[in-house]
Amino acid sequence: MSELRVRGPEKTEEDGPRRGDPVALVGKVVREPSVQLLASQVLTGGVAMAANILMVRSLTPTHRGEVALMLQVVYLVTQVLLLGTERSFVATYHNVSPAPAVRAYARLLAVPALVFLLGAMVWQLAAPHRLSPGPLIMAMLAWFALIEATSLATRSIAIAVGRVRDFLLARVIEALLLLAMLVGLYVTGASHPEMWFLAYLIAGATPTLIYLWIWLRLPVPAGAAPVAREQNRRVRREGLSLFPAAISNMAMLRVDRLVIPALASTAALGHYTAVATMTELLAWPIRAYADSRLGRWRASHNDGALRAGPIVVFAALYVLVVVPLVAGGLYLLIEPLFGHEYADAKVVVLPLVVAAGLYAVSRVSLGLLIAKGHGGLVSAAEIAGFVVSFAAYVLLIPKMGILGAAYGSLAGYGACLVFSMVASRMVGRGLGGADHK
Repeated sequence: MSELRVRGPEKTEEDGPRRGDPVALVGKVVREPSVQLLASQVLTGGVAMAANILMVRSLTPTHRGEVALMLQVVYLVTQVLLLGTERSFVATYHNVSPAPAVRAYARLLAVPALVFLLGAMVWQLAAPHRLSPGPLIMAMLAWFALIEATSLATRSIAIAVGRVRDFLLARVIEALLLLAMLVGLYVTGASHPEMWFLAYLIAGATPTLIYLWIWLRLPVPAGAAPVAREQNRRVRREGLSLFPAAISNMAMLRVDRLVIPALASTAALGHYTAVATMTELLAWPIRAYADSRLGRWRASHNDGALRAGPIVVFAALYVLVVVPLVAGGLYLLIEPLFGHEYADAKVVVLPLVVAAGLYAVSRVSLGLLIAKGHGGLVSAAEIAGFVVSFAAYVLLIPKMGILGAAYGSLAGYGACLVFSMVASRMVGRGLGGADHK
């Protein structure tokens, strides 16, 4: 399941492969953390596409929308539990060993998790009946939110301690479990949204708990970077400056799934989610690249050697090449994959694919700002994107339905990118202080 031998922190420089040795070159590429993160996301995305097809074939658009709604609630709550610490943890705990990193993140999550569980209990007891989903659904939502927050924390830990391979294997286990359970639900004709949601909870919890147990049992190697108490304070402080960014980013990505049922219908959400779930995959490679480089970018920035321009150009070139291919392929595949009932969803393909491309470039631009210690500017950019997208949703969805939601996403992601680029130029000219200093 995982290699249990003790190894030191991830090396920042490795001996290159021998010239003319393709096997060594391939091995180096496969060991690259950004490639492993991308592999985990591609695997998750592939299973998400399969799950999307299975649910579309098994559930009515209304029930498919209900599953999507429950998942979006969990994803939003997860960001509240993490309080913006995902990326600040990677930047601060670069090259430490696994067990201390796990304990450090556990201390960061302890108080938010306790407050959240108490709040969920109070809500279930005190909320009006029409606003409560019931004790069973509430318990599932609460536990899945804790599991999802812990899973995202293990991603940050894996990057920081150089064990991204473990994270990838955990995601393989999760993907196989989820796919097996969803196929079982499809074969048995399960039509209750709660059963499909429960499959996500079980599949996420199993590998996350396994690898936390493994990491905690690993001894600290002699060459590991030391862990000091003030590091958690720095992570929390910088995380709080990034927390508005995390919430705004999640809201910008997910609030359309909450607004569509309110302003249109859950059936419309089912059509919209069928496409949006697939277009989101376009940004994953660039986001994985940016996340895996945060620690290195900060170290390079502190040494005065960080060159942001070529990195942003690389992301832009990727988007220019991939966007037309994804848009054309997805447009042609919707009816064969989902059936004629989802033909109306074709109208959102192009705006959602372009929006995903703009979002991908913004991840690199904002990652560079984080590396330079400007979490406040990152939050401002994400807030700007959310405000623009939400305003567009409210204005356009009642008139245009899911196409209005797609245009709202395009406007919000574009606004976030423009703000981040302007902020980067300000930083380049020496305006604004670094948050991590």
